[in-house]
Amino acid sequence: MFVDLAKIYIKAGDGGNGKVSFRREKYVPDGGPDGGDGGRGGNVVAVVDDGMRTLMDFRYKRKYVCENGEDGGKKKMSGKYAEDLIIKVPQGTIIRDAETGKVIVDLKEKDQSAILVKGGRGGKGNTHFTTSTRQAPTFAEKGGKGHERNIVLELKMLADVGLLGYPNVGKSTFLAATTKARPKIANYHFTTLQPNLGVVEAVKGKSFVIADIPGLIEGAKEGIGLGLEFLRHVERTKILIHVVDISGIEGRDPYEDFCTINREVFGYNARLSDRAQVVAANKMDLLFDDEILSTFTEKIEADGYKVFPISAATGLGVDALLNYVTELLDVTPDTPLVDEDDYFVEALDLSNDNEIKYFMDDDVYCIEGDYLERLLFSTNLSDIESLRRFQNVLKNKGVFAHLRELGIEDGDTVRIFDLEFEFYG
Repeated sequence: MFVDLAKIYIKAGDGGNGKVSFRREKYVPDGGPDGGDGGRGGNVVAVVDDGMRTLMDFRYKRKYVCENGEDGGKKKMSGKYAEDLIIKVPQGTIIRDAETGKVIVDLKEKDQSAILVKGGRGGKGNTHFTTSTRQAPTFAEKGGKGHERNIVLELKMLADVGLLGYPNVGKSTFLAATTKARPKIANYHFTTLQPNLGVVEAVKGKSFVIADIPGLIEGAKEGIGLGLEFLRHVERTKILIHVVDISGIEGRDPYEDFCTINREVFGYNARLSDRAQVVAANKMDLLFDDEILSTFTEKIEADGYKVFPISAATGLGVDALLNYVTELLDVTPDTPLVDEDDYFVEALDLSNDNEIKYFMDDDVYCIEGDYLERLLFSTNLSDIESLRRFQNVLKNKGVFAHLRELGIEDGDTVRIFDLEFEFYG
């Protein structure tokens, strides 16, 4: 089964906790703190796998959680870093953040990889908290939380040329006649149920990849037929070959077919209206009135497109079309798949995000922010020294001074996430 869209949940590993420990050696009186640091949690990394062609693997497993880092040990022994969790995807996969729809990464290069979520850093052992007045700290830092998110994987096949057209106009026959691909061919609609790829070498030493896109009919951009399922694969192509049944044996007007399919394609993605497009007037072997071709060509060329009369079944005109497309590919620049504004700009590592937000909830002064969340998570609320450090950090950060500017008075309630306490400054 061909699967080109999947939604999964990923979570990086949490960092290991720092260790509270003191030297306990014979003949070494008053041994100082020797607690080691926790190990870093594992990252979740996406890697292009040449052997994959679909996203089938993600149809059955939709939750990927990385291992946590190990806790620190005695004698300043650091905890082991967790191994990264590798997620293999096909080349051409776009990964988006499910909540924002923004692109995290476009994995279109061979062997390309990208970190999707970063593991939490390991907590510091108590050796890091000694001062001139605190020689034996009885607390250590907790490990940081690993980032997590829901993501959408979207496979867009890598092809230089895409075949467009109504069902049963001869796209699969054209693909089979020009490449070594062997798509299913039959005289009924929707014979092709998934995109098929083939390699064309019309000019020696110059080859290109061509994709047969199935299921385009009127209403495709709204999901009628199979169009919405596979229109995404057209977006990567540099050139579109629009195949039209010039014989009209199914009772449709060839020019109306051409206009209808283009409306669907351009309605799906307006950028595709700027894509180079060549029209293949197929089934010339079944055409008994040359006037039909003349009228059709006149209308198409008035729209700014070049027409090639062909017969995929007999080979008539196919070489001329392929030679033209080969030359056109040489002068056609790559088209960006998405605008820069579509990319996810939020840094995966939020360690430098020190913004603190202040707001009121009735008469409670609330403080939030990634910096405070990390500080609170790394504080041992059952240890007086750890709490004292937490308070000193807030003071040095200017939190108390800002609260006074907001009008807080002694005895008022302050809430930092789920932690509430009375303010005394």
